[in-house]
Amino acid sequence: MKPANNHGLKRVFRATGFSIKGLKAAWQNEAAFRQEAVLAILMLPVALLVNVSAPERILLIMTLMIVLIVELLNSAIEAVVDRVGDEIHPLSGQAKDIASAAVFISLVMCAITWAMILLPLI
Repeated sequence: MKPANNHGLKRVFRATGFSIKGLKAAWQNEAAFRQEAVLAILMLPVALLVNVSAPERILLIMTLMIVLIVELLNSAIEAVVDRVGDEIHPLSGQAKDIASAAVFISLVMCAITWAMILLPLI
């Protein structure tokens, strides 16, 4: 149930708290998120220091963030499917597989973007 008095800055602060709680939960419970977050932390300085144009730099950073966003959504879908029930159901597997495919596509997009921008510099 939503709080009756949840608007303005109070809503922003509550939403920020929930977001931080979600990031903590993903870090604690999702190995894939931890791996991708560490990779993003290691790659971010490269994106900031490499000699590329501003739009290319933005693309490098955005693709890293997209991977993290998609992984968070994947984890949320998996949690909801697991919460609904323990029984094996084809639609549960399909939902998890599709969410996993979204992560895979975001990783491929990130790799292609980084390769297209950085390989010419070598």
